Order: sequence, then structure tokens, then C-alpha cells
Amino acid sequence: MRKMAFFIFFSIVIVIYSLVNYYIFTRGLQAIPAGSVLRAWYIPVFWTLAATYIAGRFLERVWLSPVSDALVWSGSIWLGAMLYFFLLVVFIDLIRLVNHFIPFLPGFVGENYTRFKLYLLGGSVLLVGVIVLAGYINALNPRIKTVEINIPKQANGLESLNAVVMSDIHLGTMIGNGRLERIVNKANGLNPDIILLPGDILDEDLEPVIRQNAGATLEQLSAPMGVFGVMGNHEYIGGPEPAYRYLSEHGIKMLRDSVVRINDSFYLVGREDFQKGRFAGKERKSIELLMEEVIDKNLPVIVLDHQPFHPEMAAAAGADLMLSGHTHNGQLWPLNYIIDAMYVIGYGLGQVDGMHMYVSNGVGTWGPPLRIGNRPEIVHLKIKFGKN
Repeated sequence: MRKMAFFIFFSIVIVIYSLVNYYIFTRGLQAIPAGSVLRAWYIPVFWTLAATYIAGRFLERVWLSPVSDALVWSGSIWLGAMLYFFLLVVFIDLIRLVNHFIPFLPGFVGENYTRFKLYLLGGSVLLVGVIVLAGYINALNPRIKTVEINIPKQANGLESLNAVVMSDIHLGTMIGNGRLERIVNKANGLNPDIILLPGDILDEDLEPVIRQNAGATLEQLSAPMGVFGVMGNHEYIGGPEPAYRYLSEHGIKMLRDSVVRINDSFYLVGREDFQKGRFAGKERKSIELLMEEVIDKNLPVIVLDHQPFHPEMAAAAGADLMLSGHTHNGQLWPLNYIIDAMYVIGYGLGQVDGMHMYVSNGVGTWGPPLRIGNRPEIVHLKIKFGKN
């Protein structure tokens, strides 16, 4: 049943992807004069780019190599470019539609429409190229986002906690060991008491991570109270048990529907991913059952839950702070508006029924190696206990 559901979902994605590419392709082709040499290049180049991501993802499962890496990289960049080509083409078609009923375009457009279309195509390619380049550079430079929270509960004499929170690293083909080294150095430079990784530490396939020995770099994360993580949906997509073993063997204490008391001062509750049932056929524990494992209810409780669904349930169960990721804040503008519509808190700091909640947009990327409209972040979380 799950295989059939995946096949249906994958088929729908392929159809939508193909239709969007066909729409962009036909509008671009219409801008190139018939018989032009440019047409002979445009057709194969366009469809090669459109096919690279899917071809690369399939190839790396059977032959992980520089060839599969090149296909995934070029295809991933095309995914980002495709979004902005699509938005541009829709915008241009809307302008054309309005002009059809209410003419407002200047006369020189109609006087040499063939040349104007070619210039418009060239300008669109240049604009998208600049957007993609800027988004790539932006994605390589995560900022340090300082967040301060006051939790009124006493923490057995611990007055404050200096934590680093890094969600959605997405280690794999696109984010390799070199990038991880820079992230680890920045995190360690904040001298954290504890490091928290709220899911999607890995992208999907574990093989690129093993090949680059990224685990050795993960082991360099340093905090006296420890490095803790939870499973995200991408750990489940790639295979939860191998992911769990690899991360555990390389210094990360993975919390899988479990509770740990830290320094006799506060509790850390780590939840399995929201989609565990879909991938593993068995639902995760409820937050109510997990909170029963919190022995001293007077101590602060911090919940790690990759996807920021139903924070009101964690609040009702007695959590003081919930930390999530997953959303990437859309990663590419204007997808952040969809995120805002989907979640109570899609990005940033807020409160839900008296519980603090922070949703990070993540330090890595998924799919396109681009960030447009937001910057990746390493969260420097400063918690004061016993203060309102």
C-alpha cells in the first residue's frame, strides 16, 4: 500500500514538473525566430537541463560518482531557475492578456515584435541568472541569529543556558564536508553549553556522507552538556535505521521518542518525525505519553520536534519551549507565503498557549542550493531560567 501511495505521489510530481517545464519551454521557443541557429541549441539544452535532476537522483542510487554528482548539481540549480522562469512567464502572459483588452504597451513593441520578444528572452535569462547566482552566494553564508528567551521555571540553580540550534543541515551530495566544516567552526565558536539539531541532519542517501567522511566533522561539534538530535523526514526518506546508526556513531545523541534529564537542571524531549507513520508503518509516541517520562514537572522542558505541527499539543502537555525546523521559511521567495499559511509559526520566535516556540529556517538547503528572500541561520539561543 505504501509503495502504491509513493508511486502515485511520484507520478503526480513528475506530471506537474513536466507541465511547468513545457510551459516555460514553449514560451521561450515562441520568442526565437523560426530558422534561427539559436533554436537548434535551445531545444536540446532546455530539455537536458530539465531532465538532469531526476536522472541524477536515479543514477546516484545505482552508481554514485562524479557523473551523478554533476547531474544532481546542475539539476538542483535548474529547479531554482525553473521557479523564477515560471514566475516571469506567468507575469509576462498576464501583461499580454491585459494589453489585449486594454492596450497600454508602447508603440515600439508592436513595431518590431519579433526583435522585442528575443530581447525579452535574453533579459529574462540574464535576470534569472543573476537571481540564481545571488541566491547561491547567500546560501553559502549562514548568519548567527541570536534569540533570547525567558523561562520562568527554576532549573536547579542553573540561571542560564547558552545553546546552539542548527536544523536542516541536509548533509549529502549538495552540502558536503567542506561546507559542514565551516558550519561546525561557527557553531563551536559560540562556546555553547549544548548543541541541538532538530532534524534533517542528513539529506537522503547516506552514501555521499560516508564517501566524504562527514561523520568525522560532526564529531568535532563540542559542548559540555552534549550534542543532541532528532530524526527529520529526510532521515526517514533515506532510511531511518542507517541514519540513526551513523549519526549515533559520530557523536550525536539521537533522541527517538525519548526523554533525557540534562545536568539535573532541565529535560530534553526528542520526538520522532511527524511522518514516521507514513515511512515506517508505525506512529510516533504522543507528546502526552512522552511527558509522562518527565519525573520532576517543576523543571523546564524543551521539546525537539522537526516539523512544527500542532505546537498547541506540546503546550497543553506542559512543554516550556519547542524547537523545530523543516520549513526553510520557504527557502525561495515567494514560497514563504505558503509556509505562513500552513503553520501557526512557520518561521521565527513566538508563543503558543504560553509555550515559547522557535522555528528555524535551517542552516542548509534542500533541492536548489539557493536561498532567496531569507538567509540560512545558526541559532544562538540564550535562555534565562526563573525569569518572567
